[in-house]
Amino acid sequence: MSLRDDQLATLKAAGKDFDYYNIANLDGIDHLPYSLKVLVENLVRNIDGANITDEHVKTLLDWDPNAEPSHEIQFTPSRVIMQDFTGVPCIVDLATMRDAVKDLGGDPEVINPQVQSDMVIDHSVQIDKYGIANAVQENMDIEYQRNGERYQFLRWGQQAFKNFRVVPPGTGIIHQVNIEYLAKVVMSKTEANGNTLAYLDSCVGTDSHTTTENGLGVLGWGVGGIEAEAAMLGQPISMLVPRVVGFKLTGSIPEGVTATDVVLTITDMLRKHGVVGKFVEFYGEGIASVPLANRATIGNMGPEFGSTCGIFPIDNVTLDYLRLTGRSKEQVALVEAYAKANKLWGDASDPDYVEPQYSEYEELDLGTVVPSIAGPKRPQDRILLSEAKEMFEKTAPAYETEKTVKDPVAVSTDFRGDFNIENGDVAIASITSCTNTSNPSVMIAAGLIARNAHAKGLKPQPWVKTSLAPGSQVVADYLKAAGLQDDLDALGYQLVGFGCATCIGNSGPLLPEISEAINTNDLTVTAVLSGNRNFEGRISPDVKMNYLASPPLVIAYALAGTMDFDFEAQPLGADADGNDVYLKDIWPTNSEVAAVVDGTVSREMFLKNYASVFDGDHRWKGLDVPEGELFAWNDKSTYVRKQTFFDGMKATPDPVADIHGARVLALLGDSVTTDHISPAGAFKASSPAGKYLTERGVEPKNFNSYGSRRGNHEIMVRGTFGNIRLRNQLLASVGEEVTSGGFTYDFLAKKPTTIFEASRDYIDNKVPLVVLAGKEYGTGSSRDWAAKGTVMLGVKAVITESFERIHRSNLIGMGVLPLQFPAGESYESLGLNGTETYDIAGVEKLNEGVTPKTVHVTATHEDGSKTEFDAVVRIDTPGEADYYRNGGILQYVLRNLMK
Repeated sequence: MSLRDDQLATLKAAGKDFDYYNIANLDGIDHLPYSLKVLVENLVRNIDGANITDEHVKTLLDWDPNAEPSHEIQFTPSRVIMQDFTGVPCIVDLATMRDAVKDLGGDPEVINPQVQSDMVIDHSVQIDKYGIANAVQENMDIEYQRNGERYQFLRWGQQAFKNFRVVPPGTGIIHQVNIEYLAKVVMSKTEANGNTLAYLDSCVGTDSHTTTENGLGVLGWGVGGIEAEAAMLGQPISMLVPRVVGFKLTGSIPEGVTATDVVLTITDMLRKHGVVGKFVEFYGEGIASVPLANRATIGNMGPEFGSTCGIFPIDNVTLDYLRLTGRSKEQVALVEAYAKANKLWGDASDPDYVEPQYSEYEELDLGTVVPSIAGPKRPQDRILLSEAKEMFEKTAPAYETEKTVKDPVAVSTDFRGDFNIENGDVAIASITSCTNTSNPSVMIAAGLIARNAHAKGLKPQPWVKTSLAPGSQVVADYLKAAGLQDDLDALGYQLVGFGCATCIGNSGPLLPEISEAINTNDLTVTAVLSGNRNFEGRISPDVKMNYLASPPLVIAYALAGTMDFDFEAQPLGADADGNDVYLKDIWPTNSEVAAVVDGTVSREMFLKNYASVFDGDHRWKGLDVPEGELFAWNDKSTYVRKQTFFDGMKATPDPVADIHGARVLALLGDSVTTDHISPAGAFKASSPAGKYLTERGVEPKNFNSYGSRRGNHEIMVRGTFGNIRLRNQLLASVGEEVTSGGFTYDFLAKKPTTIFEASRDYIDNKVPLVVLAGKEYGTGSSRDWAAKGTVMLGVKAVITESFERIHRSNLIGMGVLPLQFPAGESYESLGLNGTETYDIAGVEKLNEGVTPKTVHVTATHEDGSKTEFDAVVRIDTPGEADYYRNGGILQYVLRNLMK
């Protein structure tokens, strides 16, 4: 008998009996953090005697809060959730795997998601139309014209694969749909014996902000598409038992402060504390006063803290939210009964409550939070609103060049009239993304600011592109019910779509006249958005500086029209009587916001909007859908192409080999993001991807974005390291000018060229490649193409000072070796500049079933001298070693399924 058999028990909820795995009586459970109790339940339920044993459970129960992570466990998520940018390549890979299984003589139908897998199409709507009454309908029409091919493919997947559902375009943002509808908190299923098993909901997703669900007590985080595909196919996720940071919240939010200000403060604190690779868990009596929407907003920013998750336990706040969002009485009763029976109930005022032990501690008195923004290029770079003007004036000169015109530039437009624009002007002020639009308090606050500004006769400046892209249709309903949408419309904040929009880089084009003025005069204009990502080059190719702000502050900056503005000292304009109007004159009180939220947001709104969530509109239903277990690939398609990863794959992998004579493809600095490596936004006709499409008769106006073409590897490999803000210092090392964008030096052809063209030359000549970089390599979105593109360029190893968690894992998942310079060393300290050739010895030990702690790197300089060092191998678990030996995680899974 295993622990799994011993712990099977019966639970009664809402008059029904459920089987469940009881963890409440296990020795050591009481003082574990909530998040680790979730992992205990996951392990007990999935014990198989091989991958997961009683010993793994005991190790977790014996967790030492002070120990460094060293024990590997296997986490088996209950669900997988995807958005379409990252989800389309997942389904392309699954469809290609079916072909590969057939080629190897197997049954293609073995390739199916083994757990519930949902895709929410939310990343493809672009803000082409704005500031007009029917913007949302026009943008959706354009979305279907651009993406019809992809959507047909996804509809095929919906009928071809079991356990796969699609939430059609125009419904909402993945994370908001997840917490408002898809997440169960406690799941149930009928077993072979006819009994119903209750078990904890857990969910990994192909979007790094999957952590939004942590606000509901659902453990999960963002993984690369590669890892998600393995989870879909029933593979557990290998991980080390983490350190857990306990974060105590006390006090309450003061007047004038929003949930956004709280989350930017927490992000700032936790980045400084250092939480990469750790769990963060919020606890204490203070969390009972934190509304679920605020919890979700905090959980959402986990990737910005750098932690794996940012979780709250299940309590009465959780149950109230489940009721509000339309979950059944039976489901709410099950969640309460299950959480209490398994010591997962997080009410600190309960007499039976035992305070968990944590590895590290942080505390925030919410009463000390002040209004903040973050920018101009990282979400953790918090700026006090009171200091924003001063900080902008300090930061802006770094973005100017000798070509930057300092005087105002005259612009004439049909849409917005004539005006002058200058450095610092806000070109985009967008209420967008999952961080805030799942939070009624900040959305209602934005509506009330709009009402008050409208009443005073204020308008956004004419050069500001204004947009409202909520996270779900419920937001549109309650803004309308409160009468606030009319006021938002009056300020140019008409609905433009339901999706990520500006935050993912789909801000759409600026007016041509504005764009021309910016680029001709090299102006430094800004964007303000209510999202969570403001990396360089992400929001718009015309905008150099990007700031995160709460929805009401987004509107405030639209009224001001410039980042060079002090809201305390400068008026936003004048009212009808000529009196100056300041931000404090139009800012609503907390009680005004709460009264509108309480009076308008209702359970009925959620029930109505989610009643037919998978059906879609006439556009979705009208798509022509191919049928069959294998997809009929179209060689002429520029959106969906059969992947090449499995071409020539054998039933048994070849041994891994040491790396000889490698050249450096890119020499990069610190904080290189996955956006730098694999951009999601627009691209030009002069880029390798643009040339590829032009050669196939696609006009630039129909290019769409990299993100929307992720189902076509030919586009994505051409865009890898193609971000317009990337600076490859290798060019400087050979005496060439460092041109921003995807450029490098080809040592075979002895000339500067694009990264893609150089890679083809190296591949043709069988020369392996490496990338050298600094700290925090691969920060940002869990973007599988950042790893897929890297391997398709011929890169065999990436050597950095440190990696962000997901990207390191994704590199291994694609068969690329992640290495780190010795502690305290960098390529600069070692005297390397990328002109060397590299030999990496010791990789072959992996063939003996041993993962070496280091490998020996020899860099041979052009004069024949050598620099040698031992690089740390960042293959952290035995599971990752298996993936690397197989050439990647998908090859490993496919070979296992074939067995």
